[in-house]
Amino acid sequence: MLKILTELEITEKIKILSYWTYQNNAIHASFKFNDFKDTFFVMKQIAFVAEKIKHHPNWSNVYNVLNISLTTHDVGGVTEKDFELAVKINAIVEAVLTNHNSAIK
Repeated sequence: MLKILTELEITEKIKILSYWTYQNNAIHASFKFNDFKDTFFVMKQIAFVAEKIKHHPNWSNVYNVLNISLTTHDVGGVTEKDFELAVKINAIVEAVLTNHNSAIK
């Protein structure tokens, strides 16, 4: 079973993870893209990764903005699995931003 990270562990990990913050028992990021097409492309890529590692984000999307929250519901807190997915999400987002000149909110 996954171990819930302490607030101190989360705070240390979040320092080296661009775009993400910690609050309300989850880590959060918000990304802004050029248009809905780019945003949906990123969501689709994240969905493939999430399925592969069997860990799924809470997210919302309005036009070109994607808000993501990660927490491990099975254990009721933030775990290494959340940071694993956040790192993968960052790689996807950065690849799209580099290729499409989008902006991070």
